[in-house]
Amino acid sequence: MTQLTTVSNIFRFKFTAAGILSLLLLAAPNYGQTVPIADASTTSSEPAKATKLGEDTAVRPFHINISEEQLVELRQRIAATRWPDKETVNDESQGIRLAEMQALVHYWGNGYNWRNGEAKLNALPEFVTTIDGVDIQFIHARSREPNALPLIITHGWPGSPLECLKVIGPLTDPVAYGGRADDAFDVVIPAIPGYGFSGKPTDLGWNPDRVARAWDVLMKRLGYTRYVAQGGDHGSVISDALARLAPPGLLGIHLTMPATIPANLVKGINSGDPAPTGLTDPERRAYNTLSTFFGRNAAYGAVMVTRPQTIGYALTDSPSGLAAWTYEKIAEWTDSDGHPERVISRDDILDDITLYWLTDTGASSSRFYWENNNNNFSAAAQKTNEIKVPVAITVFPREIYRAPESWSRQAYPSLYYFHEVAKGGHFAAWEQPEIFSTEMRAAFRSLR
Repeated sequence: MTQLTTVSNIFRFKFTAAGILSLLLLAAPNYGQTVPIADASTTSSEPAKATKLGEDTAVRPFHINISEEQLVELRQRIAATRWPDKETVNDESQGIRLAEMQALVHYWGNGYNWRNGEAKLNALPEFVTTIDGVDIQFIHARSREPNALPLIITHGWPGSPLECLKVIGPLTDPVAYGGRADDAFDVVIPAIPGYGFSGKPTDLGWNPDRVARAWDVLMKRLGYTRYVAQGGDHGSVISDALARLAPPGLLGIHLTMPATIPANLVKGINSGDPAPTGLTDPERRAYNTLSTFFGRNAAYGAVMVTRPQTIGYALTDSPSGLAAWTYEKIAEWTDSDGHPERVISRDDILDDITLYWLTDTGASSSRFYWENNNNNFSAAAQKTNEIKVPVAITVFPREIYRAPESWSRQAYPSLYYFHEVAKGGHFAAWEQPEIFSTEMRAAFRSLR
């Protein structure tokens, strides 16, 4: 892995009662059973390496039970928060404002109840299995429809599998949400190693390619010989890696944060240079948005990609520090004019932040940036021209940048579906579960 050596390189990083019951009933036939690995002939030799010799390949039921002592300690730490002085500006140009953070953290310590989020997760079919020496915890929601298409969805940072809960119902039971039975999916939502309740890697090399190999093993271990993949943020990078790997059975991928920057524009965007002449209006808008992002809003990524251990001390020791570090990006990247509670409830946001706290994954999740160590938006860096499997892209208007169709088709030669929707941001499934689910049905319909 090549480490960054220049300041301009550093800023290349970016860095959802009846439905639940139905999911439980659908999962019941396999809950608690060990699912055999698919026949070796269905997998390529490369992904198969993700299962270590002698490794327990059982798929085990998983149940969350956070101790009351942990919750009491969290509230005590929140109550003892030492606040910085007030910002000296009247906007967010210095970061998330003091009054906004104080209101969020006060509710976290006095009104929020983690047990509600815990019960919501425990009502879903959750499992854990060991792949390549690391426990992978995941949700596996089967559809009642016999021809459901298996779909693995990968989250990003500062999100988690919690981002995807609201789309489980629409994807597994489309008829109940105005869709067609033929559009049903079996949904698999894993936590990236170092995130949530998955294990924390203790060796080097857990980069997007290695996670992609693990995802293929996971899908084959669940008995699937054909499937599709979806991702945004880290999930987009991992889905790209999976598509480059192209294991037998992978029918296609869908991205909400595609890597489309042309190679000749990367340097200028990173350096903050004016947009060159000859760009179309969508291309110029994308160029300027990315230039502003790397110049003004990507410091968090520069820290995590270069010093994940250092920021980990703050994220592990200070609840308010963790909340500010993550909430700022949720506020900035949602289609909410800086008020994320307009599209994601405050309790849902705090479920996500609390998950990071209770699992002590501030440092381990940051290390994925260090392991990735690549430009997540550059087509050349992500080697998108090597992807041969079908690629679908949905552009949400308040994504970190709106990928132009021209750049997308140039970056992904196998692009077969491109659609821009009317609303939504970086956390597409979390913010707009109905639109996201509709896009999954439309994007993958021709691949069934």
